[in-house]
Amino acid sequence: MTDTVSTSRGPGSINGTKAAKNEKPSKVGAAGTWADDRLGLAKLAKGNLRKVFPDHWSFMLGEVALWSFVVLLLTGVFLTLWFKPSMTEVVYNGSYTQLRGITMSEAYESSLHLSFDVRGGLLMRQMHHWAAMTFIAGMMVHLMRVYFTGAFRKPRELNWVIGMLLLILGTLEGFTGYSLPDDLLSGTGIRAADGFMKSQPVIGTYMSFLLFGGEFPGDSIIPRLYAVHILLIPGLLVALVSAHMLLLVYHKHTQWPGPGRTEQNVVGYPMLPVYAAKAGGFFFIVFGVLALMGGLLSINPVWRFGPYIPSQVTAGSQPDWYMGWPDGALRIMPNWELHLFQGPGGIPGVTFPLNIFLPIIILPIATFTVVLLLPFIEAFITGDKRDHHLLQRPRNAPTRTALMVALMTFYGVLWLAGGNDIIATHLRLSINEITYFNRVAVFVGPVIAFIIARRWCISLQRKDNEVLLHGRETGVIMRDAQGGYTEKHEPLSPAAAYTLTARDRDQVFVPAAEIDSNGVVAPTARKDRLRARLSRWWYGHNVQKPTLAELADAHHHTEIEEAHDALLLGHPADGHQFDGRHDVSGDELSSHRAPQD
Repeated sequence: MTDTVSTSRGPGSINGTKAAKNEKPSKVGAAGTWADDRLGLAKLAKGNLRKVFPDHWSFMLGEVALWSFVVLLLTGVFLTLWFKPSMTEVVYNGSYTQLRGITMSEAYESSLHLSFDVRGGLLMRQMHHWAAMTFIAGMMVHLMRVYFTGAFRKPRELNWVIGMLLLILGTLEGFTGYSLPDDLLSGTGIRAADGFMKSQPVIGTYMSFLLFGGEFPGDSIIPRLYAVHILLIPGLLVALVSAHMLLLVYHKHTQWPGPGRTEQNVVGYPMLPVYAAKAGGFFFIVFGVLALMGGLLSINPVWRFGPYIPSQVTAGSQPDWYMGWPDGALRIMPNWELHLFQGPGGIPGVTFPLNIFLPIIILPIATFTVVLLLPFIEAFITGDKRDHHLLQRPRNAPTRTALMVALMTFYGVLWLAGGNDIIATHLRLSINEITYFNRVAVFVGPVIAFIIARRWCISLQRKDNEVLLHGRETGVIMRDAQGGYTEKHEPLSPAAAYTLTARDRDQVFVPAAEIDSNGVVAPTARKDRLRARLSRWWYGHNVQKPTLAELADAHHHTEIEEAHDALLLGHPADGHQFDGRHDVSGDELSSHRAPQD
């Protein structure tokens, strides 16, 4: 019997050339096809969902800030449902008995209601506050990691600027947030902000009247801060975070140097499923830690401070930690004032309070501007216009590392000065002596920190070169036939040696001739002279990696040592085998042991 095979290509074909498919796609598939036909999402997802990201623990510092921001948004939505941003006075009759019958604003009353009467309200309040401080701390540490490793270099300068804007906005967001409860502590901060604004010449009083709706405290500041806190700044933060992430994907993530890693590739794991799963897991870790902190660690207990009364101030009041450094600058600033336009007979003129204007207005603006411009300053000094996707070890950029350490020292001294009263009372020290010390340390400390950090990095560079040329110290002592002792060195693995040598040689900028053959002075001569001096200061003390000739000589020397040591291997020197780890029975030297009592 002969089998027959149908060659039909119709619906009833059993041996067609096309792959079988479901004639009726699922509803989800149909919806996906409909969206893709109009938005082109499939092509976009195909190119990005398999995008590779490198893996290193230091890259998680930025994720701490990102997931803390997500927790801020989630807890903030919860708090918005119960908080009342009103300064209308009411009489409290809630659960907290010690404040019953006290007149307070609706903002403070709703904060107490959230803390004591809303289920989970206190947990959400404290999670929100801890997340805010973790968000700013994560951004600061992430920015330091980016600067120390050179991740801000071309083409990522714009992402550095975005990161700085995020830090500034995050700080302002934190200030507006902890000012909303209208308790005595937050009211003290708002009162200080009013004084800061009024310290500005000409426009200060107008700015204060505009913000407070009249003379301080007015009845508009809480609603206005609330609008800024939940609408304006969060919208800017979401936009900047989105731009930051888009640029991260567009430029591709930086990676540490190593075998197989170049400026043209990325070695790591794809977005799906590996990186997405790890990032999702890390979000739940951050969320869980913040939940534990919110549940176990009390923060901003507004019920202890009472409602804000303009005639009162909280003793020992301190702002949140990220506002401590300008507060410290204010505390150690000398009492400098200018009295202008005074008339005859002591007619009052204009008082310009430099002791407030300089540390609170000028210093933060100048500091943020300098830090924001750091990538562009370094690019001008080095003249480096190349794209960089490989990170640098901090020791391989000594001046850059020392510069950031100096800035950290400057920040740290001011931050400690912000708690001079607490330090004085707890350690029983003179607050005047603490203030005088900080006034000197804020200038001397960064210089000392810069010198120590740069010399430290240069020493580490020399150590790397020594390990590359001579190998790693093993602690094994060899004795030769002439009685000399040498330590055995073990050569580095090819991967470790590659990592230590995967850096460019530093090139000090040498300016061209200032006057050409026609006697015309170059238009950039002055700028080139400045850049040459800065380049010598930036690179002049660096230790360069070994040359190929030096590596070849070291390799030849290692071969000679290995040939010499090969004769000694397996033959312990007399007297050195009695270390408790070798069998000495039958050894001829055993008879020379000292007699036992």
